[in-house]
Amino acid sequence: MSDRGIKVRLLAGAMVLAVAMTGLGARLAFLHLGDHKELRERAEVRRTLAQEILAGRGSIHDRNGGKNILALNLSVKDVCVDPSVIVRSNAVVTTVSRLAESFDVPTDELFLRLNRPRRRFAYVKRFVPEGELDESLRDEVPGIFFRDVTIRYYPHRAFMCHLLGFVNHEGIGSSGIELALDRHLRGRPGFVESRLNALRQELPSKRVRYEAAHQGGDVGLTVDQNVQYALEKALDSAAAEHSAKGAWGIVQRIRTGEILAMASRPCFDLNEFPRAGDDQKLNRAIGYVYEPGSTFKAVTIAAALNEGCVTPETVIYCENGAWSYKGRILRDYHSYGNLTVADVVKKSSNIGTAKIAVMLGERKLERYLKMFGIGRAAGMDLPGEENGILHPRSEWSGISITRIPIGQGVAVTALQMLSAYSAIANDGFLMRPYVIANLTYRNGRRVTKGEPEVVSRPISAGTAATMRRLLARVTEKGGTGWRAQVSGYSVAGKTGTAQKPIPGGYSSTQHVASFVGFLPAGDPEVAVIVVVDEPQPIHTGGRVAAPAFAQIADHVVRYLGIRPTHDKIAMKE
Repeated sequence: MSDRGIKVRLLAGAMVLAVAMTGLGARLAFLHLGDHKELRERAEVRRTLAQEILAGRGSIHDRNGGKNILALNLSVKDVCVDPSVIVRSNAVVTTVSRLAESFDVPTDELFLRLNRPRRRFAYVKRFVPEGELDESLRDEVPGIFFRDVTIRYYPHRAFMCHLLGFVNHEGIGSSGIELALDRHLRGRPGFVESRLNALRQELPSKRVRYEAAHQGGDVGLTVDQNVQYALEKALDSAAAEHSAKGAWGIVQRIRTGEILAMASRPCFDLNEFPRAGDDQKLNRAIGYVYEPGSTFKAVTIAAALNEGCVTPETVIYCENGAWSYKGRILRDYHSYGNLTVADVVKKSSNIGTAKIAVMLGERKLERYLKMFGIGRAAGMDLPGEENGILHPRSEWSGISITRIPIGQGVAVTALQMLSAYSAIANDGFLMRPYVIANLTYRNGRRVTKGEPEVVSRPISAGTAATMRRLLARVTEKGGTGWRAQVSGYSVAGKTGTAQKPIPGGYSSTQHVASFVGFLPAGDPEVAVIVVVDEPQPIHTGGRVAAPAFAQIADHVVRYLGIRPTHDKIAMKE
């Protein structure tokens, strides 16, 4: 090449370099001397840390204290990626293949999430236990990072699921105790505002603001998990044996109203709550209303005794099994002639009970039903409790006075029915049921949530004692509830077999079988209700629910150390 060509090239190169240096200098001058408010704000944001500090959610335990934890927090990881980094690295296909295999995520779904060059964040999989993470992924996968998070964990899975409830993926209590006390369990989050270095690490010396998070309170329940286990086991057995659509039950301390156990079937795994349907999540013990059938008769008889309309020895003519009242026939399951009021209870006569109700009258019957808590929520400290159905007297038909007293045309929850029987057992005092015993914060501050509370007193102590005596006869030989007997203990209670209402009348194939009672009959301490929905083919309360009651009650009295009563009926006058 000639000297002239070399000189031309050198000159051109020098001019290009001069132009580049001039442009760079101009850019530097522009950046340093200009206002550039927006750029400074962006840089400031990148160097500033301002984030909420999550508070640990409190635990839930049974009545025996912190050793029986029912719900707690579990530290896990969210596996996240920066899709823009993966795309720039030309590693979408290999990354998708690697992550799909490691975390069992569908390949096509993961490809759609990661193949997005303008996105800076995407989840690969949430809530991965730390022991399942392969740390080599940090070196092998571009743009991957792990976030520390906590999830709610239920060590017993489906056990006590309807009582406990669950926390959704946003950390919000969504049913049961988790919902009822969500504000207290969640605690109060903290906040930190500080400066970051070039590696986006906090500089503690530059911290501007710091508020510590406050741990949520720990909740103690009135429930005993040993009693709960006995209840759930008996419900599972009854539902399986009788091919039932559902089953539910409650165990309650009579004098205080404390709930020792509450369960409903079907159930669901609390750790897998998104997979459960609404039917599984429904707490039927408080959220499902049904016609109670013959268990309701005790309320009617108690009202009539309390008003002095009848005595246990009063004789009622039961029409040999068929009675016409205002043009409508009411039948008994068996034909009876004359029965005393005591035998009306023992034999569960529809006609006898209806005639007693007519003697009592509509106005007084309605008043007593309301005092027993029928038609209104019992005031349970759990969400989802239904009111039941008790139409005002002004809407009663001409035959309502003969149908409502036998548990037709009225609907209750199992908790309402149990509360009414507990009132009979408790010298006439109707207590508010509760399941939350206490709430304790980490600073030692203790907030007592549950205390015995009298709601009303529908009947006197004398009437209650008489009713206990009459209900104890139901479980004797010849009574409808003899299968509810517990060896060594006197049991008072009542069977119920109700046809389910359908459009135009009542079903002949769908029934609700139940038994509700308490023991020892003479000095009652615990009350139990068992309800079985649509048992097949046997459907009576005495055959289906009474044996389950006996199974539960037998465990409870022996576990709690309740003194046996060996006499036939040990009455506390």
